[in-house]
Amino acid sequence: MRGEATIEVRTDDPDSRFAIGNVLHTEPENKGPLKISNSHFHNGILLLSFEGFSDRNAIEGLRNVLLLADVNPEEANISDDAFHISQIIGCEVRDTSEKNWGVVTDVLNLPAQDTLVIEFEGREILVPFVRAFVPTVDVKKKVILVQGMEGLL
Repeated sequence: MRGEATIEVRTDDPDSRFAIGNVLHTEPENKGPLKISNSHFHNGILLLSFEGFSDRNAIEGLRNVLLLADVNPEEANISDDAFHISQIIGCEVRDTSEKNWGVVTDVLNLPAQDTLVIEFEGREILVPFVRAFVPTVDVKKKVILVQGMEGLL
């Protein structure tokens, strides 16, 4: 009613990423950038307002728009076993016998766990992004090691 958008949060730090005054890039790019004018949680749901979007009709034009925080993964305070999703898109996927299973094209944020989308021989393979299937992620070499791929196919 007041031009607030409900946000599906995919960050470990929503308080700083969605702070009032922050500017977010968008996908598609022509929908942004958006400057946050209000941010609060209501019943566990993040609600954001943006400058220039004052009512429900205006905010409706942003439905299904992806909000992108301006993060430089090289400068971010990220530990060795953590990474930004932008660092794994494009990573080559190999198994322990060095067989190439393709390239990561997306990461789906599903209720049970994140899932890697891997482009392999013209089709998509979905791999649960859990240690049982993905024991190693080397963002510097842009390589992800997987195991148990045959069981997923």
